[in-house]
Amino acid sequence: METVLALNGATYRYYDKITALDGVTLSIGSGKRVAVIGANGSGKSSLLQVLAGLIFPQSGQAFFKGVPFTEKSFKDAEFLRHFRTYVGYVFQDSDVQLFCPTVYDELIFGPLQMGMDEAEAAGRADEIMKMLDIEAIRDRPPYMLSGGQKKKAALGAVLTMNPEVILLDEPTSGLDPRTQAFLVELLFTLNDAGKTIVLCSHDLALVEELQAETAVLTEGHTIEKVGSADDILGDEDMLLRVNLTHEHFHRHRGAGGTISHVHRHAHGD
Repeated sequence: METVLALNGATYRYYDKITALDGVTLSIGSGKRVAVIGANGSGKSSLLQVLAGLIFPQSGQAFFKGVPFTEKSFKDAEFLRHFRTYVGYVFQDSDVQLFCPTVYDELIFGPLQMGMDEAEAAGRADEIMKMLDIEAIRDRPPYMLSGGQKKKAALGAVLTMNPEVILLDEPTSGLDPRTQAFLVELLFTLNDAGKTIVLCSHDLALVEELQAETAVLTEGHTIEKVGSADDILGDEDMLLRVNLTHEHFHRHRGAGGTISHVHRHAHGD
């Protein structure tokens, strides 16, 4: 199995002071479903942005198909084109990603920038709009969309590039249950078609549903553990240690006196 993206001892600090990643090593295999989980502030989004070539580690290395890449790599037009068509990134906040006059314009922007002719780009946009059930909002500006519609438009803008790897930052955050279910089903469909899916989240229910290979980030910005979804979710002590679950202390008064006990709860989205 080919490793498409990898980090080896990657460390990233914002302004060279605030640590986001501290010596992180992780491999992403082709065609896999991978989830990166951790408490808020653990570095999940930063890890995804390094994999996407949006930021670059100050120490350690990032690899694309076994080849190290740096900020200098993206000054090579051929490498930049190959990477940007191979790896797609969906931001947590869709408003950051959407900037064109209409949904249709959003979907054709990437392919046109990569040199695709307009007829082929339009065909891809029509195909993706049908897949995402957003044909009715084709000519609507992003500011007139609901949160779920914005998420679909942002995802559509990535899918028209037909990337082999799709990185998603907190993909279900802020979505209603119906849109969440639609998105999860779509991720399975894309993965079944051979796409590599990598997402970050602190939603343990999503990880369980996707049954993804799961990497756990600590609040110290390191990798605590990598394993199957069942292995990770079954390790309650580890989840408590990395602040993905917490304990509630309860006292009940009954006929037999006062009873005290502790429950563990997963942190919701």
